[in-house]
Amino acid sequence: MKLEDAPMAGWYPDPEGYTRLRWWEGADWGDHYRAPPTPSESDLEGQTFGYVAERPTAQVGAYDQRASGSMSRQESEAMINQVRMAAREEAERAAAMFGAQARAATSNIQPLITQYTNKVIKWIRILSVIAIILVVGWIAFQIFAQVSMFEWIGDRIDNVSDNSGMIVRTP
Repeated sequence: MKLEDAPMAGWYPDPEGYTRLRWWEGADWGDHYRAPPTPSESDLEGQTFGYVAERPTAQVGAYDQRASGSMSRQESEAMINQVRMAAREEAERAAAMFGAQARAATSNIQPLITQYTNKVIKWIRILSVIAIILVVGWIAFQIFAQVSMFEWIGDRIDNVSDNSGMIVRTP
């Protein structure tokens, strides 16, 4: 049942307990409860008992005739099933709409993820190249420094050995 086909707002037998009335807001059950009117209340009010379109208050003067107890259990169960079906269809429609919005949001987010992922990968590549250049430079410096140091040490050793054979006399 569609929302447009749902019963109008009013007092109906509570689907959770048939001994009381519950306010139907036209789309969902409200949190207002009331005992069904007694026959004397019905006579005093002089109502024809149509649907009630006003919000429930502490003292409500109009009731639905079906809510007054003259409705059979089958009729009230049929009405409750109709209301449940309308609520279920509305919930399914809302879930489908939410799913469509979620898919649309996902399709909008995907390009953002790709865009930022590409930027991150670009920076990682640049940093990797810089790191490789620094490592190669460090290795080249170490090789150069060691060769230079060994040459210097070799020169020093050669100078010491050249000077060790000489006897220096002073007058």
